[in-house]
Amino acid sequence: MKKRMIIIVAIVSGLALLGLPVRKHYVVPILMYHRIDKEDSLTSKLAVSPQVFRKQMSFLARNKYNVIALNQLVSLIKAKSRIPQNTVVITFDDGNEDNYSQAYPILKEYNLPATIFIIVDFIGKPGYMNEGQLKELAQSGLIALGSHTMTHPVLTKIDESLLDKEISGSKKALEERTGFSVKLLSYPLGAFNESVRRKVIEAGYKGAVATNPGKNYPNDDIHALKRMRISENAGNLFVFWAETSGYYTFIKEHRDD
Repeated sequence: MKKRMIIIVAIVSGLALLGLPVRKHYVVPILMYHRIDKEDSLTSKLAVSPQVFRKQMSFLARNKYNVIALNQLVSLIKAKSRIPQNTVVITFDDGNEDNYSQAYPILKEYNLPATIFIIVDFIGKPGYMNEGQLKELAQSGLIALGSHTMTHPVLTKIDESLLDKEISGSKKALEERTGFSVKLLSYPLGAFNESVRRKVIEAGYKGAVATNPGKNYPNDDIHALKRMRISENAGNLFVFWAETSGYYTFIKEHRDD
């Protein structure tokens, strides 16, 4: 199945390069990482080894991808601006300590911006970044911090009374603890509905990311942008190229049609 998808992506990308009308299927790849850890990468689809992560970032830099910050993408979509192909956005969920110790030095080496979504109540716990590390990242000008809620609940399954704490409360708490404005949110497990989405807008978030709400969901909803999970399998740079082509989301959503 993956080989078939890659072949289709290659064909679609080739047609795009020839100027044929496939642009409407182009979705800016928002890459979703979690752990950057060699040991975890052997057993978890949510982890990528530092070696593979370096290879992927080097690939983006060497091939002159237009790597932009998530808040910049949100602004471009809101303004209905034409976004160049080969544009890529890098994001991380949870705020794991290895994002600071392993991913950040590589991003800094290649001057690639990224957004890291923080579970606020996990700050300073074993395996997660502390306030000092978060402030250093935010001060770098390369890393933006976003909210991944207070406790990482499935927002569609909690009481309405708790939504404000998880959504607006996490924004306020993260701003107070780091001293930097928080404008972006990542839905835990990608789960949201219209009620949750409305709360995110009311809380003042400029944009939000999900995972993949499905092929019938619009690609340009800045409060529920689609992302793709990057795993250790994308250490194969042909796979990574396919995933960053801009057409992988379309193919993935239609592969079972």
